[in-house]
Amino acid sequence: MTLLEKANAMQDQLVAWRREIHMHPELGFEEIRTSRLVADSLREMGIEVEVGVAETGVVARIGEGRPAVGIRADMDALPIQEANDVPYKSQNPGLMHACGHDAHTSILLGVAKLLNDLPEKPAGEIRLLFQPSEEKWRDEDGHSGGSLMVEEKALDGLDAVIACHVASNSPVGEIQVTDGFSLAAPDTFDAIIYGEGTHGAAPHNGLDPIWLGAQVVNALQAIRSRRRDPTERSVVTIGAIHAGVAHNVIPNEVVMRGTIRTFEQEAREEIHRLVEEAFALARHFGGDYELSISIGYPALYNDPAVAELIRGAGRDLLGDDMSGEGAPIMAGEDFAFMTQEAPGAMMRLGAKLDELNRPHHSPIFDIHEGCMPVGVGVLAESALRLLRQHGK
Repeated sequence: MTLLEKANAMQDQLVAWRREIHMHPELGFEEIRTSRLVADSLREMGIEVEVGVAETGVVARIGEGRPAVGIRADMDALPIQEANDVPYKSQNPGLMHACGHDAHTSILLGVAKLLNDLPEKPAGEIRLLFQPSEEKWRDEDGHSGGSLMVEEKALDGLDAVIACHVASNSPVGEIQVTDGFSLAAPDTFDAIIYGEGTHGAAPHNGLDPIWLGAQVVNALQAIRSRRRDPTERSVVTIGAIHAGVAHNVIPNEVVMRGTIRTFEQEAREEIHRLVEEAFALARHFGGDYELSISIGYPALYNDPAVAELIRGAGRDLLGDDMSGEGAPIMAGEDFAFMTQEAPGAMMRLGAKLDELNRPHHSPIFDIHEGCMPVGVGVLAESALRLLRQHGK
């Protein structure tokens, strides 16, 4: 049997794991129940585990010595109320696995079982990295789960590291692995624009911060279209504007929030400067502003050699038409911290459930569970090929 055939035989177990995790979602660095399920499942397979890594993470090893290849899955959920009416609906009010981390964790458990049950263990180490808190930073020290795992040396000695992420808008079982930058650096900004409030019938007696904000919005939108090379990949989005409470009152201030997405570090730094320039227009017209730009995860860089190896494993297991390169997207991922420690790549795994649009981070997000054996088979085959490649 091929690894994919063996993975297909695990479908019921993969579904059971995924639904148990889905029904009991936990936020970042709070994945107590999920970590316990992971550790207990691995112990039942006869695999030794290390718990409490990066607070609530789990690390396990199959084999030992060099070469060493890591496979990562994230475990945390989101603060979203689930709207799906399904038997495995979230039982925790206000929390939901709305990004597929329940599937990622189940897939990696499947990889563990598949590789651990091989009659001949691979030469070297497969390191299983069950990571907490991909979705948020820990406020006191600015760590995500990925960066904290790196700091705690969970990736030390790895020759390569790989991962997968379900894609709710792609055909079931299709895999895509982008060469080079595949996911963006997601920075955020918070700002207050100050004017001088007055009666709405006498705007000349004050300084309208909404009007000031309109000048800033135009300048922010022009960064991408008029201040940077139009062929360059970047995004500046204003996600929230709040001002005023009455029809006839000009308020004192406008609160504005948004996100900046880039790949290259030069573009990242330059756009930060241009965002500052845009808000400075408020002072030009007599107002004032405060601006804070928060640095997010690095852009995720897929090592082209590792990416091609995963695509090759996908072609051999699934056929040429089910494994391709795919285009970069502007979402962010803290797996980027791990690929800065070892050459690595993340594959996108098609998981479209039905004809509805079920975007990630939405209350109706869901996946076709038939994608999970594909993830198990391709990740397991890729890990074995990486061991053989680095063992030469």
